[in-house]
Amino acid sequence: MASFNEETAMREPKKRERPTGSSKHDMEVLESEDSGIGLCGWLLVAFSILLMLATLPISIWMCIKIVKEYERAIIFRLGRILRGGAKGPGLFFILPCTDSFINVDMRTITFDIPPQEVLTKDSVTVSVDGVVYYRVQNATLAVANITNADAATRLLAQTTLRNVLGTKNLAEILSDREEIAHSMQSTLDDATDDWGIKVERVEIKDVKLPLQLQRAMAAEAEASREARAKVIAAEGEMNASRALKEASLVIAESPSALQLRYLQTLNTIAAEKNSTIIFPLPLEMMQGFMKH
Repeated sequence: MASFNEETAMREPKKRERPTGSSKHDMEVLESEDSGIGLCGWLLVAFSILLMLATLPISIWMCIKIVKEYERAIIFRLGRILRGGAKGPGLFFILPCTDSFINVDMRTITFDIPPQEVLTKDSVTVSVDGVVYYRVQNATLAVANITNADAATRLLAQTTLRNVLGTKNLAEILSDREEIAHSMQSTLDDATDDWGIKVERVEIKDVKLPLQLQRAMAAEAEASREARAKVIAAEGEMNASRALKEASLVIAESPSALQLRYLQTLNTIAAEKNSTIIFPLPLEMMQGFMKH
């Protein structure tokens, strides 16, 4: 039995694991050497250099380029990326006939995810929007591996939002926004790694519920508050009745305490400026009349 399992494991194809330095490896492959342009390419480069020297100093304005602090330039020589990757910031030199370049903005870019109609796990349709913060981490991969990195990231963020929210209940969406945002960030960051893009942050802005569901939730919340209010009122009455019981026991032990209570009540009634004052007489005063 053990030999059969070993043979089966040997026959099964192994899963390909993604190397940790895949982005660096892809960049090294894209950055080809100048020797790869061939003999014809070298002749064109030599001709471009001679043409530049012959038209000095006018050609110097076409050869020297400036890249700002937040930009990087990807230089193509006869269609191949020059060895060394992105250039900048500062000055760099190109040949007017054989070289071309593309500027890449390295600053953090933010965009809004349009409201997405999502069907939750408990079959409730909600409209959710968000915001994504990302930046270009590798300018070479952002230019060579994808046509439009910004548009691709926006579309991927929309689909990721729908996929993540589709696995959540309505209660989880309303209460676990941070967890959902963290899950979206991890998914987007892994997917855009080959594009040279780093997703820094994802935030859920607003969750809009259907009008009928809002009314149902409001009615449920109101009923819950009323139930809690009734429970609190019942507990208060119970505590008050216990206090009155204890007070009655104390008054029963000392009849003079009842007379003092009568006087306190009379003082309270007199302070309220009432026209009619009822003065309770102790029953002991009436016992003599009742005997006669």
